[in-house]
Formats: sequence, C-alpha cells, structure tokens
Amino acid sequence: MTSPAAATTPPPHLSDPDILSAIETVRADVARLHGELVRYGLVVWTGGNVSGRVPGADLFVIKPSGVSYDDLTPESMILCDLDGSVLPGTPGSERTPSSDTAAHAYVYRNMPDVGGVVHTHSTYAVAWAARGEEIPCVITGMADEFGGPIPIGPFAIIGDDSIGRGIVETLSGHRSRAVLMQNHGPFTIGVDAADAVKAAVMCEDAARTVHIAREAGPLIPIPQDRVDALFSRYQNVYGQASDERR
Repeated sequence: MTSPAAATTPPPHLSDPDILSAIETVRADVARLHGELVRYGLVVWTGGNVSGRVPGADLFVIKPSGVSYDDLTPESMILCDLDGSVLPGTPGSERTPSSDTAAHAYVYRNMPDVGGVVHTHSTYAVAWAARGEEIPCVITGMADEFGGPIPIGPFAIIGDDSIGRGIVETLSGHRSRAVLMQNHGPFTIGVDAADAVKAAVMCEDAARTVHIAREAGPLIPIPQDRVDALFSRYQNVYGQASDERR
C-alpha cells in the first residue's frame, strides 16, 4: 500500500524545476478560469470543464469530476498525460478526473498547437447543437472571432475519445475555434486555457444573438470576402501585440 508521504511525492520524471513551475502555473490558471464559466453563465451545477496543456511537457491539467465550482482549487486540479491517464502521486490524483478527459487528451495528442480546451453546456449553443445546426456567420463579431460559421460535430458518447475524434475531425483546417457537438454542446480550443475560455464566451454570445435575430426575421449573410477581411484584421491587427487574440 502506498504511504501518505509517497502519495504526495511527484514521480521522478517530474523533478525538473521548470516543468514543476509550469504545472503550478497551469493549475492556478485552470482553477481560476472555471470561475469564468460560472461568471458568464455557461455552466450549471458541476457540468463543463476547462483544461490546459503544460508548456514543455506532454501533460495537461483538468478539473475533477462532479466537484462544485466553489470547491475548485489549484491543488484539486488533476494532472494527466496525453493518454488521459492521471499521474499518480501528484496533487489531486486521488480524485476521478472529468468525464471528458479522454476527449481533451485526444485533442492535445492530435492538435499540437492547442494549449487549452473548454466544454460548456451554455444554453443557446446547446440549443443549436440539439438541432444539429451550425451557427451561420451573420454578425461581424463571429467573423472576427471564428472566421465563419460555428460548425456542428458528430454525435458521440461520453466516456472514450469519440468526442475528441469528432472535435479534431471537425476543426482541423477550419478557422473556427468552437464546435457544437450534435445533441451535446460546445467545445472550444485555444492557444492556452484562457483563450479557449474566451472562445466559449464568444460562442455562446453568437449563439444567443443569431438565435434572437432569426426569430425576428430573415438573416442577412455577410459576403465571404468581408468575412475574410474582418477575420484577418481581428487576428492580425486588433488589440495589443501581446494579447494573442485575448
């Protein structure tokens, strides 16, 4: 039986001070960012999750399953390898990770530029997913942030990497950083966890606005050349040089 002292000792390959520092930074960021999901009304109860890749290591941090958002701390975040396996002997490893861990792991393995993944059950985005309908790009904010429509991903069951495969298949080569998994809800990706949370906030804002607009009358499409120009300006010119789209 593993002693309590041994259970808190990091595995030997985690002895690099730089990696340990990066893990602690990501733990703190991911714990804090879960509060943003609550702040923007993107989740209910314990649903939804944020994860962040650890720079310089094949590791990521994700929330534990079924734990109240009020009780999430950096120490309760769970460290996993890119197969989705919990690293024993690390803080939080006594808990079960999010039920979406396999999906996050699949995204990290197959999209090396992705540094953050978010899943929410935000109301309007889920409503579009329930209809199996992409959100058309009819507002400039969508053109800025997503470069076009927010696509629908395939129906997939929670528990293995099926959802992850659907995310990767749908978003590979696509400008959008959000996908609406059919009958389930939105997943977003970003250069880091904060960027993926921003995409989740903007996805729900677009889902709500376009839904309301369509209820009021016909939608007016934005010509593709204008979408391209808006996306290019926002991604390359807007904001401060260090913002990375945030």
